Amino acid sequence: MKKRVLIIDDEVNARAGLRRIVEDLGCEAAEAASGADGLAAYRAMGADLVLTDLRMPGASGMTVLETLHKEAPALPVLVITAYGSGDTAREALEKGAFDFISKPFDIDTIELVIRRALKMVDLASENSALREALGKGDDTAIIGESPQMQRLFEVIRQVAPTKSNVLIEGESGTGKELIARAIHNLSPRRGAAFVPVHCASFSESLLESELFGHEKGAFTGAVTQRRGRFELAHNGTLFLDEVSTIALPVQVKLLRVLQERQFERVGGSETLGVDVRLIAATNVPLKQLIENGSFREDLYYRLSVVNLRIPPLRERRSDVALLIAHFLERFNRETGRTIAISKVARQLLEQYDWPGNVRELQNTIEALVVLCQGREVTPRDLPKHILSNTRSPVADQPAVEMPDIDGMTLANLEKWAILRKLDRVKTRSDVARQLGISRRNLYRRLKEYGVIRHDEPEER
Repeated sequence: MKKRVLIIDDEVNARAGLRRIVEDLGCEAAEAASGADGLAAYRAMGADLVLTDLRMPGASGMTVLETLHKEAPALPVLVITAYGSGDTAREALEKGAFDFISKPFDIDTIELVIRRALKMVDLASENSALREALGKGDDTAIIGESPQMQRLFEVIRQVAPTKSNVLIEGESGTGKELIARAIHNLSPRRGAAFVPVHCASFSESLLESELFGHEKGAFTGAVTQRRGRFELAHNGTLFLDEVSTIALPVQVKLLRVLQERQFERVGGSETLGVDVRLIAATNVPLKQLIENGSFREDLYYRLSVVNLRIPPLRERRSDVALLIAHFLERFNRETGRTIAISKVARQLLEQYDWPGNVRELQNTIEALVVLCQGREVTPRDLPKHILSNTRSPVADQPAVEMPDIDGMTLANLEKWAILRKLDRVKTRSDVARQLGISRRNLYRRLKEYGVIRHDEPEER
């Protein structure tokens, strides 16, 4: 479904120009010639994003901004005016504007800001869908009936309503981001954004810019000002995955934000305040890194006000059957199939150690559903290391051997190869190179498979 963008401006030409930009981005545009008409249009039709001029007859853009911020706190409002000044911009941002652009505006700049605002809309929509799956927010939606998981659920319920920072520790594939999202969705911040950052995906300099943003001209390639993840997570939750990989210089800047709740963009001198709850995750014991000098002890204590440990699957075997049933139902629904798992095959799956934890189990069930030639998975369909009950050589890879390709469609075989390579190789660029396809082609396929969202940009 197309995103709806409401344009409020008393100038016909300005509205027409903005409409062209919005429609070129694949969105539906609605117009209003005054603040009062704009508010009426929003109340009648709704919108995913509002662009409003500040100075208009009758209700001003600032009035529109304040009213919408009260009625729909999560709605991004972009303020545009020919009469902008530093004070006006600051006032608009303080009153809840997503961003501020002065006329005459640069088309590339406004497209960039609109894309960023719509990405935040997608984050909010994703969170809303997840909250719906949580069942009115009174459960964490993490699957498990074992005593270990029940204790974890109770701690999540206790810590979620607080402002405390949380450190989540657990092996790869245990569901650390899902736990972080559950905490956010059960917290008073659930109406604002949950912003994840996978720290290991960025070099030191790129991570600093990603977290704190940068000013135009801060470095080669910085052609526009860019808001960082801290700003995008204002009043919400920032999730730092693989926090152990953050370089020491960036750790210093991160510590300052946690202590003082303020920072400067890269290349900037203006100090910005921020209200963010920080949840960090690691699969490496941070105390070991403190001992060898690669992680700051003071930062560790700031991050780990509350410390959660997610048990690996081998410590909660009673949950494996529940997870198998969950993933089997999910992938049958997604593929339109009705695959069952035989009693013996199910027992073998339940007895396996699952060194890659929930992620490995999920990948295994998906592969079994996609590749099953009949209506039931039998032991002969299982990967060899599960049949022999030995650990997979690579914990995070899809637990599946080369399938019997007789009777397989080319599309299924292609999907199997791409997903398997994706879990074996570090970056998507390397996946594309090793498969001999372009990166754009790879991204198109991943979007078709539902691995990434349709609006997700290619990795840098």
